[in-house]
Amino acid sequence: MKSLAELQAIKNRMKDKVVLREGSGDVRVVVGMATCGIAAGARPVLNAFVEEVNNGGLAGKVTVSQTGCVGLCQYEPIVEVYEAGKEKVTYVKMTPEKAKTVVEKHLRHGEVVTEFTPAEA
Repeated sequence: MKSLAELQAIKNRMKDKVVLREGSGDVRVVVGMATCGIAAGARPVLNAFVEEVNNGGLAGKVTVSQTGCVGLCQYEPIVEVYEAGKEKVTYVKMTPEKAKTVVEKHLRHGEVVTEFTPAEA
């Protein structure tokens, strides 16, 4: 880094991603990021959720965060969606493409994507 202005520019670029991961939205999306999840591709899934929520204007409603082991390694990457007053929804064997579908259908329109849940996977 050569200047304080360059540091400020980096801070501004990363601001949206940090807010999403630390926000206080009504909906929480939690991505399993233990060693098994990371090995199965959880990092790109986490990044896809952060980008899609941010780009879709859902940052005030949805918080995206990470957790450790969820306990179902054979289904990694695992994503859990928590909404107040509703049962937790668990999505398994996630990909960045599936994450985009979940953001559009579940987070935007309230439709659980059952084909990505354990009963259907």
